[in-house]
Amino acid sequence: MAANRQGTLDQFCDASRTASLTLPYLDGVRPPLTSPASELATAGRSTDPIRNAVLRFVGWLDGYGETSRDHQSYFAGPIGGAAKALYYRKKALGTLAVAPMIVSEAVFPAARHLFWKKQRFPIADAHYAMGFAMLSEVTGEAKYYDRAVHFLKILEGTRSTGYKDFCWGYPFDWVTRTGVMTSGTPLITTTPYVYEAFAALHRIDGKQRWLDIMHSIAEHALNDIKDREISPDAATAGYNPLDTDGGVINASAYRSFLLTSASIQFSRDEYLRAAERNLNFVLKAQQPDGSWFYAADGVRNFVDHFHTCFVLKALTKIEKLTAHEGCRKAIDSGVHYYLRNLFDGQGLPRPFSSAPRLTVYRRELYDYAESINLATLLHGRFSELDERLGVTLRDLLTRWQKPDGSFRSRQLRMGWDNVPMHRWAQSQLFRSLCLVLRSTGESKSAI
Repeated sequence: MAANRQGTLDQFCDASRTASLTLPYLDGVRPPLTSPASELATAGRSTDPIRNAVLRFVGWLDGYGETSRDHQSYFAGPIGGAAKALYYRKKALGTLAVAPMIVSEAVFPAARHLFWKKQRFPIADAHYAMGFAMLSEVTGEAKYYDRAVHFLKILEGTRSTGYKDFCWGYPFDWVTRTGVMTSGTPLITTTPYVYEAFAALHRIDGKQRWLDIMHSIAEHALNDIKDREISPDAATAGYNPLDTDGGVINASAYRSFLLTSASIQFSRDEYLRAAERNLNFVLKAQQPDGSWFYAADGVRNFVDHFHTCFVLKALTKIEKLTAHEGCRKAIDSGVHYYLRNLFDGQGLPRPFSSAPRLTVYRRELYDYAESINLATLLHGRFSELDERLGVTLRDLLTRWQKPDGSFRSRQLRMGWDNVPMHRWAQSQLFRSLCLVLRSTGESKSAI
C-alpha cells in the first residue's frame, strides 16, 4: 500500500510540472480551463492523494471542532502577556521571564493548554470558508457549500465591534514591540481573507448579502486603515486603524490587493487610487536581491518564508487583475530570491533566510501552506517553483499528516509539535490543498 501511495505521489510531481493549471478565478470571472480532457483526467488521477488527505482532514475537523489553541497561546493570557511585554521593555530580564514558555514550546508544546483557552479565529474561519467553497466546486456536493456558508455566518457574528463597517482581528490581546493590540482590533492582515471568503461564496451563489458585506469591508479598508505618505506616489498602510506609522510590507500588500479587487467589483476609482499608493510602497521596498524585509523601519530586517509568500501572492493577484508591469518585474525578482534562499537542500520550505532570533523549530506548517498556495497561483510560470511544489506536497502528505487527519504544526529541533492550531496553520493548509484540487480539475455546481 505504501509503495502504491508513493507511486501516485510521484505521478503528481510529474504532472505538476506539465499539467496546465489555471489561477483561482477572482471578481466573478471564471477563466476557461485550458487543459484538454486527457490532461484533466491525468491530473485528476494524480491528485487522488491530495483529495484523500483533504477528506481525512475534514473528518478530523468534524470531530475536533472549530476552536483551538494557537501559536500565541503562551502569550495571550495575563502571565505570558506580561512576560512578553517585559521582554520588549527590558530584554535581559524579559528573556528570563519568557524562557519557560520558549522551552515548553521547544520540548513540550502541548503545555499551551496551561496558558490560554481554545478560541475561534476569524482568519481561520475565512480560510475554511474558502476551502469548503472550492471543495464544493470540485466535488459538486452541496454539503461542502453548506459548510462554507456556515463559516460565513460565523464571521458575520465575530466582526470587530465599535466600527461602522465589517472588519476582523484576533480574539486575544496581542503583545507586540509597539504595544498591545487588544482583542478584536481590526487587522489589515486578517480582514482581506474574510473579503475573499465572502467573494468566493458570492461567485458561487450570487447572493447580494455577501456582496453587501464585501462592500462594507472595502469601505473599512479605505477609511479606517490609515496611510502614511512615503513619497508623492507611495504610502504605507497601517496594520490596524490605530497604527499611523505603518511600515509592515505585507500589510500594505494585503490592503492593495483588497482595494484593487474591490475597485473592479464595485467600480470605485478611489479604491484603486489608494491601492496603487500602497502597491508602489511595496514595489519600492523590494531589496536589490529581490527580497522584502518584514518591515521598512530599519529594525525588523528579517526575511522569512510565509511573509514573503504573503507579498508575492498579493502581487500575483494584483497582476492577474490589472496586468501591472511593476508587479510582473517584482514577482520575477522575488521568486528568484525565494527559490534561492527560502528552501533548504532537500527542496523543502525553510523558515528564514535571515532569522531575527534563535528558533526552536526546523520547519513550519505555515510555510508549507503558503508555499503550496503561491506555487499553485504561479504554476507554469517558473519551472523550478513547479518542481518545489511537487517536492513540498510529497513531503507534506508522507510526513506531516497524522493518523487522525490533522497536520503536524512544526518540526522541532527534536521531534514534532503535534498540537493542531486552526490559525497556525491547519486552515491555511486545508485551503491550499483545496486550491490545488480546484486548479487541476473541472468545477461542478453544488447548488
